[in-house]
Amino acid sequence: MKPIELYYLEQPEPTKSCLLALRSIILSCDADIKEEWKYKLPFFCYKGKMFAYLWKHKKFKQPYIGIVEGNRLDFPFLLKENRSRMKIMLIDPNEDLPMEDIKLVINDALSLYKTGLIKTKS
Repeated sequence: MKPIELYYLEQPEPTKSCLLALRSIILSCDADIKEEWKYKLPFFCYKGKMFAYLWKHKKFKQPYIGIVEGNRLDFPFLLKENRSRMKIMLIDPNEDLPMEDIKLVINDALSLYKTGLIKTKS
């Protein structure tokens, strides 16, 4: 198995199901989003540029979506913490996914790349 597959499979429930659902949502937002294994975590790239990633918060023990250019987005539910560039969206794996908020953040982040504000490789 590939490391990225093992990452998902080794997560306990309900975190595993939550991460797999988030993965599916992110990949379905645009055909140019590709999943890669970088820095020992699942990363999502848009046209070759790092775009988002999935991880589990050490303090809150919840999965989250990390938005690479999150500092350019202004949503009250995105946490900056001690990051200079990225922001995260915590997801409670025991609750229904906040689909509208997830898609809103992903699409707003995508617009940074699609408009050329963030340069892509193609």
